[in-house]
Amino acid sequence: MAKELWDALAMKRALTRITYEIIEQNKGTDNLVLVGIKTRGVYLANRIHDRIQKLEGVDVPVGELDITLYRDDRHDATLKQDPVINSDNVGINIDNKHVVLIDDVIYTGRTIRAAMDALMHVGRPSSIRVAVLVDRGHRELPIRADFVGKNIPTSSDEQVAVNVVEKDGKDSIELKALPK
Repeated sequence: MAKELWDALAMKRALTRITYEIIEQNKGTDNLVLVGIKTRGVYLANRIHDRIQKLEGVDVPVGELDITLYRDDRHDATLKQDPVINSDNVGINIDNKHVVLIDDVIYTGRTIRAAMDALMHVGRPSSIRVAVLVDRGHRELPIRADFVGKNIPTSSDEQVAVNVVEKDGKDSIELKALPK
């Protein structure tokens, strides 16, 4: 059974706050590039792009990164794998840019590590920052998000599901118990 933690309005507020924080830390939008990790990170990156465009009047480049996620919902040891890079074509120039890597949930840190490796194969950014809607803890690698919508402490037998209207028909964040 899923418990809704955030509705569409709460998600919108968090993304707006993250957008302001990105602009503030970057001291504007100069050399700023957004890169969403497929699938939901791409939708979130596009939403942040739209907010920056409304706030600053600037069309910040948005790229997509396709990696296989180290999924939170796979707990059988035989199913766990390191993330696999399916494509290192981000679609935009990241050389000497301030890249904000965007994903829906940060868990062990393996997805972000794989995404940073993929970015380094395509170019040499000036900096890489990480923005996530949810930080659920349980890091296995020393990686943290620079911009976080919500910290949701979880147990290993729970899953955080971020729903986006573009893919799931609604915006929400749910906490689900995994079957035992």
